[in-house]
Amino acid sequence: MAKTTEIANAKFVEVKCPDCSNKQIMFVKAATRVSCQACGSTLATPSGGKAAIKGEIVEVVE
Repeated sequence: MAKTTEIANAKFVEVKCPDCSNKQIMFVKAATRVSCQACGSTLATPSGGKAAIKGEIVEVVE
């Protein structure tokens, strides 16, 4: 799991889907709903700034 300080400065993160364990990279400040490419469940919803991420953040992508 990534450190909180790394997430605060990140632009992209790798998120693990809570339903099917698929991993995908997403933009931290997503302006639209992000769905899992494998099963279609919601990974993140926009919240006016940083997206509300529902999956587990596995890695911060540089």
